[in-house]
Amino acid sequence: MAVRLREGVRAVVIDDDACILLVRFDFADGPLWATPGGGIEPGETPEAAIRRELHEEVGMRDVELGPVIWTRTHIFALSAEFDGQREVFFLVRATRPSDPPSLTPAELRAEGLTGSRWWSLDELRAPHDHRFAPSRLPALFGGLIANGPPAEPLDAGV
Repeated sequence: MAVRLREGVRAVVIDDDACILLVRFDFADGPLWATPGGGIEPGETPEAAIRRELHEEVGMRDVELGPVIWTRTHIFALSAEFDGQREVFFLVRATRPSDPPSLTPAELRAEGLTGSRWWSLDELRAPHDHRFAPSRLPALFGGLIANGPPAEPLDAGV
């Protein structure tokens, strides 16, 4: 039987201080920090989907999308319909948003999202108990800061 993958998008949002914006999900096995994003709705382009997700999750509007810098295929029990998600990660350079997410706190919690924060590279690399998605996020972000966007999207791994 073929693996059923949902198409998804994520944003690597970087501010002027070289910090990355992550959202926190609370799952049964503990919290997880990830880049903002989600599934592409039927008839929606990846670009429209990431703009919608940024507005819904972190209140960002009218962002200028950069290139797709990473890709990721993650197999997990997503839903009865999907066995995982195939994602593209857009680079977004932005100032820190001042608007609240367009989704209500209850709507965000229904999706498992319980907060967001900006992380410096040093904070990502510091010893801690935090989990990140992708798990190599500190190394990937470090490479992005040191070398700029890759010529071709990198496989971010799980």
